[in-house]
Amino acid sequence: MKKNAALALCIAILIPSTCYLLVKYFSERAVHMPRHYLMDTVVTQTIDGKVTTDTVWHKTKNIQLVNQLGDTVSLHQLQGKIIVANLIFTHCGTICPGLTRNMATMQASFLKGGNTRRKVDSSIVHFLSISIDPDRDSSAKLKTYADKFNANHDNWWFLTGNRDSIYQFIFEELRINKFEDHPVDSTFAHSDRFVLIDKHMKVRGYYHGLQKEDIKKLSEDIGLLMLEKEKKGRRKLPFDPSTMAIFFGMATVITILMVTYLNKKRKSEIA
Repeated sequence: MKKNAALALCIAILIPSTCYLLVKYFSERAVHMPRHYLMDTVVTQTIDGKVTTDTVWHKTKNIQLVNQLGDTVSLHQLQGKIIVANLIFTHCGTICPGLTRNMATMQASFLKGGNTRRKVDSSIVHFLSISIDPDRDSSAKLKTYADKFNANHDNWWFLTGNRDSIYQFIFEELRINKFEDHPVDSTFAHSDRFVLIDKHMKVRGYYHGLQKEDIKKLSEDIGLLMLEKEKKGRRKLPFDPSTMAIFFGMATVITILMVTYLNKKRKSEIA
């Protein structure tokens, strides 16, 4: 009987410990999707007597510009695609060449047509390089610049257009300076940031385009957004934590009762 009681006691101790370790293990392995950045408002409503809140995230408004091929294009043509946008100008001799090289490397890593073995269609990734000096950067200049970096014109647009519209888009829609340590000049938006926009035109990340770790993180986040379902968030755990907690709680109580019963039975037999 002593052996049975000891075994039951061990089980009673091991069950909650095992439960904790399982929940911790799978929680740490759950995938964290890229977060949303730009909040418009919070909607509060009561459904069946229960108050719920829902965050409404900012949807990037449309803008119409001209690409390096001379075609008039609009942002919302890319609805349903994942977008990586950055800011350049063709006569830049400082950060722009490095930014464009990194964008070119990224474009090459997401080849048109996708990786069929991974069942991911990377053609849904589209790249935008917006000129912050559109008065000097014509479509022809942008094409010459793009060709230096072997840009694929199908899914990488170099854009020019009305200066006021571009700057309004940069600061009011991309909000390029919102999470920046150093303010971006509102008269000449020279920034090293890459902006990640999801299929629903919502900003999901800001990255420093010259920093290796940021570029790696951006590539990873693009991959996650490719796999993102309509309902965002972490990957679902392979079990319901609340159900598991109830199950193990009941099992623990039963085990303790069993230990108590066996101890009483052992004492009565001795008596």
